[in-house]
Amino acid sequence: MRDLVYKNFRFWKKGGPAAGIGIAAFGMMVMGSLGCAGNGDAGEDSRVPEFVLTYAENQPEDYPTTQGAYRFAKLVFERTEGRVEIQVSAGGVLGEEQSTIEQMQFGGIDFARVSLSSLSDFIPKMNVLQMPYLYTDADHMWQVLEGEIGDEFLDSLDGTGLVALSWYDAGARNFYSAKKPIETLEDMEGLRVRVQESELMKAVVEALGASAVPTAYDEVYSALETGRIDAAENNWPSYDSMRHFEVAPYYTVDEHTRVPEMQLVSAATWEKLPREYHQIIRECARESAVYERKLWEERIHESEERVRKAGCQVVELSAKEKGRFREAMLSIYGEYCGEYMDMIQEILEAGSEQ
Repeated sequence: MRDLVYKNFRFWKKGGPAAGIGIAAFGMMVMGSLGCAGNGDAGEDSRVPEFVLTYAENQPEDYPTTQGAYRFAKLVFERTEGRVEIQVSAGGVLGEEQSTIEQMQFGGIDFARVSLSSLSDFIPKMNVLQMPYLYTDADHMWQVLEGEIGDEFLDSLDGTGLVALSWYDAGARNFYSAKKPIETLEDMEGLRVRVQESELMKAVVEALGASAVPTAYDEVYSALETGRIDAAENNWPSYDSMRHFEVAPYYTVDEHTRVPEMQLVSAATWEKLPREYHQIIRECARESAVYERKLWEERIHESEERVRKAGCQVVELSAKEKGRFREAMLSIYGEYCGEYMDMIQEILEAGSEQ
């Protein structure tokens, strides 16, 4: 539909047989058939876009990544003077992340925000940036992502059907438990811990001495409540919004994974867009990323405050204890990133120099 709209618009502009209908009438037809949702104020603008493009987001409307996507779409619309309209579809309407990536590779979806957890299934090198206990804190991760290493990863998508635009934040994941706090490595022994359908996370949990129990996200609350699992892991906003704190009141800040996310564009779409739009889109993506990080930080603080007020016990692992958790991951690094161990070491050393 997008290509048809663009083709007809060019044809009518040149005075083809349909020119008598008029550009205004054509604009009404486009808006009526495609809709204008997803780009903030853009839908109220009378300018007729040359390109109407899709953006897949699997998080809900109020989530920081979704709000970042809307900001991106709005900036692109404004700076292309209404010529490029990006319609954001939130809540997984266009499919789960792996399906989204596959569709982008064939040009079926134009833009998306995806986790490296999903992207690494297509590009194994991405495992490097999501290794457990790799970063000492958020500043360390952004130092890496915004430096030469991060640029190398952004440039590593050649030949995949995807083009990287910017990094997005997704916070840090921590363990939380139902019956007792996790304060030392020994406290992990024998726990049944919920994990995503991820071979990496299964390996991480088992390396810490616990048993990995793959469980659907929407079943975690009941699994904790009934005792089918003893613990789970996720970031502050998810722990808060899914109300897992009601059945697992012990939250341990170990920050075992910080999994960056990427804003992507389909290579097929990128090639169709005029060159003058490329720099504009990249700049808008980077600006939206700054905005998304700010929203994410605010969301973390809000969620942590609510959870603490609810009476949950928050455990902060000492640097020494966190080091013990990290040491348990050495075999994981070799298994998943054997050929990239030099890069792993470089990232670890960057953290020690902070």
